[in-house]
Amino acid sequence: MASKRNFTEIETLEQYRVSLENVEKQPEIATIMAEFGYDNTLLTEGKTLLTKTREAFDYNKKEDTETTVAYNDFITTKENLAKVYSLHRKKAKVVFRKEEVTLKNLGLKGSLPAAYIKWLEAVKKFYSVAVGNSEIETKLAPLKVTPAELQETVTLITSLETARAEYLREKGESQDATKLKDTAFGELDDWMRDFYAVAKIALEDNPQLLESLGKFVRS
Repeated sequence: MASKRNFTEIETLEQYRVSLENVEKQPEIATIMAEFGYDNTLLTEGKTLLTKTREAFDYNKKEDTETTVAYNDFITTKENLAKVYSLHRKKAKVVFRKEEVTLKNLGLKGSLPAAYIKWLEAVKKFYSVAVGNSEIETKLAPLKVTPAELQETVTLITSLETARAEYLREKGESQDATKLKDTAFGELDDWMRDFYAVAKIALEDNPQLLESLGKFVRS
C-alpha cells in the first residue's frame, strides 16, 4: 500500500521522473549509485514502473473525464424529461380532475416519488397509458399536449435510460482505472522509497547531488 504523500499525484510523478532522469544524466551520481546497486538494469526497472504508473494515471484521468461527460448527459436528459413530464402532469390533472379512475391509471394520484427509479416508473406509467389512448389524447389536445408530443417524450425516456446505462458503465470503468492507478502508484512508491533511502546514504557527503534528485536537504 502506498504511503500518504505530501504532493499531488502529478507532482509525485514529476519528482520521480526528474530523479530517475538525473541519476543517469549526472555521471558522478550514476557512478556512486551504481556502486550501491543502482546500475542501468535496476534503474530500468524503476523507469518501467514510472512509465506504467504514468500510463495508468493518464488512463484514469481519461476515464474520469468520460464519466463526467456521461453523467452530465444523463443529468441534462433527466432534467429535460422532468420538465416536460411536469408540464404534462399538471395539464392532465386539470383535464381529468373529475375522473378518478383516469387519474389513478395515469399515476397522478398522490405526490411524485423523489427517488430516481420510482420517479421514472411513475413517468413511464403516465406515457404508457396515455400514448395510443384516443380518449386521453383527445382530451389533452386542447391544452396543447399532442399525440406527437407524447410519443416524443417516450423517446426521451428511452434516451434517459440509455444515458444512465452509459454513465454507470463509464463510472465502473473509472473505478477500475482508479484501482489500477493506485496499484501502480503503490509499486512505484515502494521502489522510489528504497531508491531515495539508498541515495541518501550514498550521497551523504554530497547533499547538493541529492537535491538534484529532487530531494530537498536541509542545511
